[in-house]
Amino acid sequence: MTNPTDHPIRIVVADDQDVVRAGFGALLDSRPDFTVVGSASGGAEAVRVCRATRPDLVLMDVRMPGTDGIEATRRITGELPDTRVVMLTTFDLDEYVYDALAAGASGFLLKDMLAERLFEAVRIVAAGEALLAPTVTRRLIAEFARLRPRAVPEQARAVQTLTPREAEVLRLIAEGLSNQEIAARLVVGGETVKTHVSRVLAKLGVRDRAQAVVAAYESGLVVPRSG
Repeated sequence: MTNPTDHPIRIVVADDQDVVRAGFGALLDSRPDFTVVGSASGGAEAVRVCRATRPDLVLMDVRMPGTDGIEATRRITGELPDTRVVMLTTFDLDEYVYDALAAGASGFLLKDMLAERLFEAVRIVAAGEALLAPTVTRRLIAEFARLRPRAVPEQARAVQTLTPREAEVLRLIAEGLSNQEIAARLVVGGETVKTHVSRVLAKLGVRDRAQAVVAAYESGLVVPRSG
């Protein structure tokens, strides 16, 4: 996948470990379609850097001293709706990732991922096309919903405005399917799927697919599987 815009994807890296921060920065800057516009060693600094640079995407460590990555994510997604946040975590079932999703994060990455996986994940999230690591992210969101049962009337009402086909598309998004996979499942064209996805996001009032999946679980449209 290539960058769909004319300019490089602008990235901020936030991690309290100097080696990790420098390593991710150097990797990303090695690609022509990325540019690292700032870095931060803590959450409060990450918010300040993002306000100044308005990046397309932030790689945000979950655990940082002072203002942690979750609170920083909440502030950034609240103030900068066009900036997407991807959480960096050491564990694929880190309990803090649940809070990160609720704070507006678009997904997560493991710190020990391969470089090519990092590059592709950044492109995917910047394009808003798919969840990261669908099998793991789906498990995280399902666990998030199971551990945090709550009634969200606004989400339930929004889901009820979906057409049957839009609701079906949302269920497939919640399964972790990409647009291409949804098109194959429904035997429709890719542009048709993009239109459905755009309408689902608009009706739910969410910024991306990750938040749409959370809405699907919180509204009860999708029920977390046991086991």
